[in-house]
Amino acid sequence: MARYSQEQIEEVRSRSDIVDVIGSYVRLKRSGSGYVGLCPFHNEKSPSFSVSPSRQMYKCFGCGVGGNVITFLMEYENYTFPEAMEHLAQRAGIELPKQELTSREKQQESLRASLLEVNKKAARYYYGVLKSSRGTLGYEYLRGRGLTDETILRFGLGYAGQGGGELYRYLKQEGYDDRILQESGLFKMEERGVYDKFWNRVMFPIMDVNNRVIGFGGRVMGDGKPKYLNSPETKIFDKSRNLFGLNYAKKGRHKNIILCEGYMDVIALHQAGFTNAVASLGTAFTEQQANLLRRYTSEVLLTYDSDGAGVKAAMRAIPILRRAGINGKVVHMEPYKDPDEFISNLGAKEFAQRMDKAQNSFFFEIQILEREYSMADPEQKTQFIHEMARKLLVFEDKIQRDNYQEALAAQYNIRIEDLKRLVIRYGNQMPEGYQEAMEDRNRRQRRGNSPEPEKGILYSYRLLLSWLIEEPELYGQIKDTITPQDFMDGQYRTVAELLYRQLEEGEVIPARIISHFQEAEEQNAVAAMFQTNLKGELTLPEREKAVNELVMKIKEYSLEKQTGQSTDLGELQRLIDQRKELQGRNKLHISLKDG
Repeated sequence: MARYSQEQIEEVRSRSDIVDVIGSYVRLKRSGSGYVGLCPFHNEKSPSFSVSPSRQMYKCFGCGVGGNVITFLMEYENYTFPEAMEHLAQRAGIELPKQELTSREKQQESLRASLLEVNKKAARYYYGVLKSSRGTLGYEYLRGRGLTDETILRFGLGYAGQGGGELYRYLKQEGYDDRILQESGLFKMEERGVYDKFWNRVMFPIMDVNNRVIGFGGRVMGDGKPKYLNSPETKIFDKSRNLFGLNYAKKGRHKNIILCEGYMDVIALHQAGFTNAVASLGTAFTEQQANLLRRYTSEVLLTYDSDGAGVKAAMRAIPILRRAGINGKVVHMEPYKDPDEFISNLGAKEFAQRMDKAQNSFFFEIQILEREYSMADPEQKTQFIHEMARKLLVFEDKIQRDNYQEALAAQYNIRIEDLKRLVIRYGNQMPEGYQEAMEDRNRRQRRGNSPEPEKGILYSYRLLLSWLIEEPELYGQIKDTITPQDFMDGQYRTVAELLYRQLEEGEVIPARIISHFQEAEEQNAVAAMFQTNLKGELTLPEREKAVNELVMKIKEYSLEKQTGQSTDLGELQRLIDQRKELQGRNKLHISLKDG
């Protein structure tokens, strides 16, 4: 991948006016000192997408995306960082120097190309075995699961055979050396010999969005363990960043995408006409997979198994989808376990009806939460209502939150005024994003385990960084208390150092900080650090109380972590003295300007 100096990146960014660039994709209308429009990353009727000319940043208050002009093109056009740089440079009339690959980069590119070739030939080999007399066991299994020959061909399904060494011998004949074959993850190489990892398994080729085979999943024939085996991580395969079936699902003009747990669920749904089905790859659903889905849809239907493990998986996936700005719904498949079973027994028409009746994901979360309490017990019902009030804080939009409050108040026979007051009370106590950490803490405490502070502290970092950008005058009051070294996370510390440097120089340009990072994932993470706000509409005294508590929290956490990590007696004494001094102060005296 081409690498650019910070000077080159900054020249391209600064000469690419974000209003002009985004305005060529989105219809923008001036609003105050900025511009607003309908968000291009999710469906909406009222504009929540904001572009700031002074900061050269964009933000959607609906789905939460944000960044600078480079990240916009990477999100909207699905460009890589170099592609976005080249596009903007050409647009601005800037000639970027041709980037020569280093010898190491050339080796990596060659390795990737070889691995893609190996996987493609392996997939063809497995399919050939399946269709031969040696593949009868695998073929009969797939046909017994209701798959047609057309579906088997479409997904390139195959069989690894029972010999264990045939694929290795075939690929050696094709000219590949052991180093490449070992990197492919297809083989076990031991002193006794080389063995196909997927011996005696039905094979599911995993393709990326460009239809390239990047890995495999294998289902064992018989009672062997593990039942399903996936390719290990390789130079071309990252389980957390790909989804099975997305290469097909992205092509259809569907209003949503169906998210399943297993390969067979996806294949059964596609065969039944639901070609918008995808599945995660043997791991829990990830933030990266949610961001990948966001490129193609704003609504995801969850069809996880209806057993306990499936419910837990859905509960993990829902907040991830929400953070990505995706509306999640839950498809109930009772009395059957999964989509494959459901369609085999009740058919596609009934499944389509279940999709139409998919449950709002937030109501599903409340329904699962309710199971933890006895609603006949006044104390437990009170605890449940308090937990429900905390969960309502995930909705930033006041109208949206009011609608959910009204619905839940009616469902649980609560006075709407009481529920709203409870939500406001908790909203004044917690920064944005802290809700997930509080839920985790409460669950741990109910189980008798200690709370885990790390999740909450990252949101506190984001809140303080955002606050410093919104109100740079705050810097003078906190810089002696909170330094970049108090951010106990590498990426946050780097961002804090860059922001503090800008604040010292008197010119705050967050878009420049984002450009400091070249990887898309890093840029998105940094952009998110500048988009965190306190919940609710707070008075000046409430805001001052919140910022004082926030600074105290970050400093206390920093001192606690440093004390636990220090091995120098002199340094340890200094840290202990600082902690005692901080605890003795009880609170700081940071003041804010009204408005």
